[in-house]
Amino acid sequence: MASSNDQQRASYVYGILPDDIELSSGMTGVGDPPGELRVVRSEDLAALVSDVDPGRPLGSPDDLRTHKEILDSSAAEVPVLPLRFGAVLASDDAVEKELLQPFHDEFSAALDQLDGFTEYVIKGRYVEPRILEEVLSENPQAQRLREQIRGQDSDATRDLRIQLGELLSDAISAKREKDTRALQDAMADHCAESFEREPTHEDDAVHVAFLVETGQEKEMEKAVEDLARKWEGRVELRVLGPMAAYDFVGTTQPGG
Repeated sequence: MASSNDQQRASYVYGILPDDIELSSGMTGVGDPPGELRVVRSEDLAALVSDVDPGRPLGSPDDLRTHKEILDSSAAEVPVLPLRFGAVLASDDAVEKELLQPFHDEFSAALDQLDGFTEYVIKGRYVEPRILEEVLSENPQAQRLREQIRGQDSDATRDLRIQLGELLSDAISAKREKDTRALQDAMADHCAESFEREPTHEDDAVHVAFLVETGQEKEMEKAVEDLARKWEGRVELRVLGPMAAYDFVGTTQPGG
C-alpha cells in the first residue's frame, strides 16, 4: 500500500535520453523543495525525472531556468529529446509505461538523428543609432519626414510620426530578412539544419537556431566572428549554446 508521502509526490519529466546516461549525485530539479534528479530506464531509453509535489504549482522563473539548464547540460554530453515545461506523470512506473514504452520507436529514431549534434542559437541586435542612420540614408522619404517632424509639436505631427515609424519598421524588417540570409549563408558549411526564430525585440537583426555537428564548433565560431567583424558597430552578435535541440525535434507532452 502506498504511503501518504508517496501519494503526495509525482514524477516531473525533463527529457528522453539514451539509457547509458549517468548522473552526478546530488543534482536537483524543479519545485520547492526541489527533488533529486534520477533516471527511469526502459529498454534502450531513459527519462530524466525528479519528484515534485503535484499540489504545488510550477512556473516560477527559477523552475523555468532549472528545466532548461538541466536539458542543456545533458545535451552537451548526449542527445536529448526535450519535453515541454510542466510534464508530470503520476509515478516512475507511469513514466515507463505511459511514455517510454508507447513511444519507444519514435524516441529512438529521433535520438539517432540527433546523435553527434547540438543546437546553438545566434542572436544579433542592431545598434540603434547606426541602423537608424543607415535606414535614413537609404530612404529619402524617411529623411523628409524626419526633417518635417524635427522641433515640431508632437501632437501636431502625430500622423507624420506614425508614418515615419511605419517606414522605419518596414525598412528594418527588410534588413532583418537580408541579414538573416547572410547569417545562414555564412553558416551553411558548418551546420546540418537551421531554424529561423521569431524576433523578440524590434531591433533584433538575426535570431536563428543551428544544428551543429560535434567537432564543428570552432568552425562555427570562426564564421560568427568573421560576420561580427563585418557588422562591427552595426550588429551586436551573441552565440548561445550548446543547448538541447528544442528547434529540431517536436517537444513531447505526456498525454498530449
